[in-house]
Amino acid sequence: MNLQTSYLGLSLRHPLIASASPLSATIDGIRRLEDGGAAAIVAASVYEEEVRVEEAALEVAGAIGAESHAEVTSYLPPLPGYRGALAAHVEMIRRAAESVAVPLIASLNGITHEGWTGIAADLQEAGAAALELNLFHIPTDPQETSATVESRLVETVREVCAAVTIPVAVKLSPNFTAPAHLAFAIADAGASGLVLFGRCYEPDIDLETLSFRPSLRLSTPEEIHLPLMWIALLAGKTSLGLAAGRGVEGPEEVIKYLLAGADVVQAASSLLRHGPGHLHRLVDGLAEWIEAHGAVSVEEIRARLRADRLAQPEALLRAHYVRTLLPKYPILELGGTA
Repeated sequence: MNLQTSYLGLSLRHPLIASASPLSATIDGIRRLEDGGAAAIVAASVYEEEVRVEEAALEVAGAIGAESHAEVTSYLPPLPGYRGALAAHVEMIRRAAESVAVPLIASLNGITHEGWTGIAADLQEAGAAALELNLFHIPTDPQETSATVESRLVETVREVCAAVTIPVAVKLSPNFTAPAHLAFAIADAGASGLVLFGRCYEPDIDLETLSFRPSLRLSTPEEIHLPLMWIALLAGKTSLGLAAGRGVEGPEEVIKYLLAGADVVQAASSLLRHGPGHLHRLVDGLAEWIEAHGAVSVEEIRARLRADRLAQPEALLRAHYVRTLLPKYPILELGGTA
């Protein structure tokens, strides 16, 4: 059975990648994911905001009382071995990349030009095999158009790709007006891959404290449908490598994503639920399904159900929604009344 695949120019022994999560935030965690069977690992994201906050806090702490007397700085205790958040993360990437045999992909969430390009270069220098840009922005300014948002995103990708030589993948949220057009623009900007989709931050309200609170839940198989549709629509139409990134619980979701046209499938929530060893179950289930259906490799099943290979590609679109409802709700037929 040949489960080999490629993504971002990386040769992988199978399509299962451990996505960025708390499991990949430490060297020990990354090693456990490799032992669990990951073909590649996306390290936990470095967030520029956190880096800037820590640097600002350290600067303030160091300045306390500094102007009270000329000799006051001599009384401040040294910080032997102190490393900021960025330096610590870069060092973790360096040591992890040296200690695992599978490709280690760094993940970056920036907020400034200097952050995106400078940190990207640092992660490359540390030994990352590729870079995943975790692009997340909520446009709250009513004067900001969708075209402006997308143009800025594409320009960020272009600048990062110009700053590094390793392959770059872009992790998108699903909240864009024209994802297909954006995918082509991202490819033109120099990216090599697309991850569909990142999960948006969606707060909840605490009715006791009357305040907003984080609401970060692990993904479920029900979340597969939107990325599944877009992977099927984009497969074969773009040069970008396609990574599926939501709702993977068992081998069934892995197989569906591959049939739609994904090059690789990322998993995080199911690994947090069941542990890194769950990767073996996903890979074994994929191999068993391929063999049971008379194939001998991943390549034989990949993209069998991508849109341009379907006799009725509209089955992926809204027309299918209407036809699905009609047998259950005849009143929706033409001429019916609601």
